[in-house]
Amino acid sequence: MNRQLVHDELERVRADFRQLVEAADDDVLRRPSNGTRWDNRQLLFHMLLGFLIIRALLGLVRVFGRLPRRASRAYARLLNAATRPFDEVNYLGSYAAGHTVSPARMVVMFDHVVDKLHRRLEAETDADLARGMHYPTRWDPFFKEYMTLADVYHFPTQHYDFHRRQLTLGE
Repeated sequence: MNRQLVHDELERVRADFRQLVEAADDDVLRRPSNGTRWDNRQLLFHMLLGFLIIRALLGLVRVFGRLPRRASRAYARLLNAATRPFDEVNYLGSYAAGHTVSPARMVVMFDHVVDKLHRRLEAETDADLARGMHYPTRWDPFFKEYMTLADVYHFPTQHYDFHRRQLTLGE
């Protein structure tokens, strides 16, 4: 794994997120996004959420990566079976938080989580980064059937870039 590449990706999206939020006024933030049920403000929160959940995903890999692969395979199957409720919670969570968390607070939260990811990445050993588990592929297009800890560190920027194209901030 090229740690510097991940650090660079994190900094790229941090700067982009700040610029997007700070340049958008309330009317632009209320505009519907392209291809989602969220408005731009809600989608921006969802993009932040992709980073906030990484701590939990890293923890799951640390646990399941030490167990037999069949354990994470069974867990992934269970989560795939619960895709419909997950999708609803995912939508409603970003819908509600997008209305309650201010854009300025989102920037602060984004900065905080990126700082934590930088520090955690530097503390990981090569053995830790190679450890992995099975993931629920129906939950997100960027979840692969099997993901290492290194893959999980790359996930939030993939998720961010995908949703970045759905924003309608400049139209």
